[in-house]
Amino acid sequence: MNNKRFLDMVIAPSVFSLDESYNDECNGIFDPSFRTSFVRIPQHFLAILDDPSVSWIPSLSDNETGDYKRLKKSVSIGDFLDNSISSTRSSLSRYSSSDSGGIYRTSSTNSINSLSRLHFRDHIWTYTQRYRAAEALEEAISGSDQDAGNEEGEDSGDGMKLVQLLISCAEAVACRDKAHATFLLSDLRAKALVFGSSFQRVASCFVQGLEDRLALVQPLGTVGYVAKTMNIMDVSSDKGEEALHLVYENCPYIQFGHFVANSSMLEAFEGESFVHVVDLGMTLGLPHGHQWRRLIHSLANRSGKPLQRLRITAVGICVERFQVIGDELEACAHCLGINFEFSVVKSNLENLKPKDIKVFDGEILVVNSILQLHCVVKESRGALNSVLQIIHELSPKVLVLVEQDSNHNGPFFLGRFMEALHYYSAIFDSLDAMLPKYDTKRAKMEQFYFAEEIKNIVSCEGPARLERHERVDQWRRRMSRAGFQAAPIKMIAQAKEWLGKTNAFEGYTIVEEKGCLVLGWKSKPIIAASCWKC
Repeated sequence: MNNKRFLDMVIAPSVFSLDESYNDECNGIFDPSFRTSFVRIPQHFLAILDDPSVSWIPSLSDNETGDYKRLKKSVSIGDFLDNSISSTRSSLSRYSSSDSGGIYRTSSTNSINSLSRLHFRDHIWTYTQRYRAAEALEEAISGSDQDAGNEEGEDSGDGMKLVQLLISCAEAVACRDKAHATFLLSDLRAKALVFGSSFQRVASCFVQGLEDRLALVQPLGTVGYVAKTMNIMDVSSDKGEEALHLVYENCPYIQFGHFVANSSMLEAFEGESFVHVVDLGMTLGLPHGHQWRRLIHSLANRSGKPLQRLRITAVGICVERFQVIGDELEACAHCLGINFEFSVVKSNLENLKPKDIKVFDGEILVVNSILQLHCVVKESRGALNSVLQIIHELSPKVLVLVEQDSNHNGPFFLGRFMEALHYYSAIFDSLDAMLPKYDTKRAKMEQFYFAEEIKNIVSCEGPARLERHERVDQWRRRMSRAGFQAAPIKMIAQAKEWLGKTNAFEGYTIVEEKGCLVLGWKSKPIIAASCWKC
């Protein structure tokens, strides 16, 4: 048996910490659908698991994982979390990789049924022995490189300790144990450095979120959660605007969404004289309207039937910022000889009404949503369904949907925390590959853009939590229920060619997945683009 196959078999079932004293702190809070090697299981729950009369089958969710490789003394942040988090996510997961190349996912399984009917503690003991055997084997295999990689091995060990510390702190916050959480946060603040390694930097953002959440939760035994007022969609600070612009210029994520959206719209507009774009949120008010400048140039240079009129309607509450963008676009269109009209509908997406959008006879309508619709995904689904119903009533020729491809909207805090840690660690890893440690542009992107998303996911609940990212499969189900049909994107070759021209670093991948295009970093999905028709 080769080393990789052996490690696949023995390292996935990881070690649980059975701390009986944790019962009083976490009574009733443990989430059976999410388990990690760092979660301490309450004693009353173990009693249920040990009862042979109880039929207990865990609810396993779709989680991503990387293809396990032989452990090394040094690993990148993305590889490190791919291995550590996916192996602790579920000891009973069946690991598989996508045949589409580059981006890996896993599927759910009830493989517990294939195990012998041992008590839960017996399973833990068995897996512990396998895990130790794997470690012993790995030590023997890598013994020859130990001296050369000693310093890097220490960095990897520090990274593992920081992961454990973060998750322990998240557990304490989830259990409303303020004393223990405060103690762990003080240790984390000393280790999670804003200008440290890529994982220290991302950890510093999660520390900020945990601090904010701890300040809002009520003591153990009380009911309720103090909501925090926060609106990332309309952050108007100069720092936030500058950080957004830097993310656009230095990372391919938003540019990828714009490229796919514009290509899809140009295809929809082919041979049409009167066209209308409804833009939801205008990419958070990204300065200068980069997406629409490129569309205007493409329309001006297209062959065939000349364009008679282009209309763009921006939907959002940042009217002044949108109007500045509109004035710049009007000047650009005038120079290219295009009849251009720009208007703003002052409304958030939840309060949008069909009458707010003026549609003229004879014009082709498309709807553009770049990183916007996840903000109206609520627990009740009513808000999103309302928005999708309004869009459906407008009968657009195509709806372009670009969203973060990760599950940050689960019902349990610890599950969301781990998903977000995995997702943003990949993003910070990509920034580490592109920019030096002390580059001010990198620090601004991390602290004033990505950190704001992280803090919203970690610290906010209820209406204040806007960053409710979901995976492309979940969006596919939502869109289908709302009456939309998938319009497969058939431009994988052009997308890969575009990626090569953007000077993106090696590590970025674009794959086609059930008619959607997904941009990822080192096998981790980041952004997904899809098209829909009525």
